[in-house]
Amino acid sequence: MSMEIERKFLVAELPDLSGTQKAVVRQGYLTSPDDSTELRLRQKNDSYFLTLKGGGNLARVEREAEISAEQFETFWPETKGRRVEKERYTGHLPDGHIFELDVFSGDLAPLRLVEVEFATEAEALSYIPPTWFGADVTEDKRYKNKTMAIKGVPT
Repeated sequence: MSMEIERKFLVAELPDLSGTQKAVVRQGYLTSPDDSTELRLRQKNDSYFLTLKGGGNLARVEREAEISAEQFETFWPETKGRRVEKERYTGHLPDGHIFELDVFSGDLAPLRLVEVEFATEAEALSYIPPTWFGADVTEDKRYKNKTMAIKGVPT
């Protein structure tokens, strides 16, 4: 079983992104808003994925499979009204962790979130973020991509 352990933060100020990898992302959700498990389609540049994420905040099950563009396009219309568009910047923090910074576009602009993954829950809970990170929203369900795809920017 693949487990994702991550913390999510608002972004207080954008860091220098010159050493990061940028990906243009569009994703949509096939599951209904009330389902605790998420089934997501994602296009990341020229790659396509089907991802299942279990319920939870700090730690949750995650399974992902790469699919073809044709398979993606077959199911994409079913995500109407439950979509997110963003640019994702992936880079390294001075402490060795990898960050994923999402700059949302469309209805979710100008929201910016950053995530960091960890090997253990203890590591995640003891993590001290850099100064450019803002408030920790890991436990705030309003900042889950699926919720924002349906309800918009949290207020």
